[in-house]
Amino acid sequence: MKEYEKLLIQNKAWARQQADADPGYFQRLVDVQTPKYLWIGCSDSRVPPDKITQTQPGEIFIHRNIANLVVHTDLNLLSVLQYAVEVLKVEHIIVCGHYGCGGVKAAMSNKDLGIINKWLRNIKDVYRYHQDEIDVLPNEDDRLNRLIELNISEQIMNLAKTSIVQRAWKDRKAPYLHGWVYSLNNGIILPICEIKPGDRLDHSIYEYDLNED
Repeated sequence: MKEYEKLLIQNKAWARQQADADPGYFQRLVDVQTPKYLWIGCSDSRVPPDKITQTQPGEIFIHRNIANLVVHTDLNLLSVLQYAVEVLKVEHIIVCGHYGCGGVKAAMSNKDLGIINKWLRNIKDVYRYHQDEIDVLPNEDDRLNRLIELNISEQIMNLAKTSIVQRAWKDRKAPYLHGWVYSLNNGIILPICEIKPGDRLDHSIYEYDLNED
């Protein structure tokens, strides 16, 4: 048996188990998708959103990329965000990073990593903004994990700076924005920041005038 074929076999076994335990399970998923949450997480295979939150299919709309970034030129992320906010009308958006993130660690180095340099540049900017705070920490792990936390906070602010989120705040007083970090060591999620609908941003230049529509 080829290595990948075990995934297909396991899928069939899982589908049978689900149907046996709950005959209406798959039909419910076909009929409706009404998640309350958009999850923007890291692509790291050790951080599966459904497993670490014990949620079921249909409960969380998910987007993942290296180091859980919200980049304003990323049409993939922006398309997911717009659909989640305007069509699914999610109530909460979660950016969840994780301690020990390899993407953030790579961004702290001066290595030339090819095309990913352009992606990690966004994290290097976060480091530059907070360099004085990070560099005084006593060891490499502490510096890495603090940048991971600061990166999450920066991505939450990036979400708040989108017209997609600001329009939803104006129209329906949602979604709430949550920055979380997951520990691979103990499996616990730690909330580190939150922005509520209508909170002021770090500079008024990012606040759109939506009253002209």
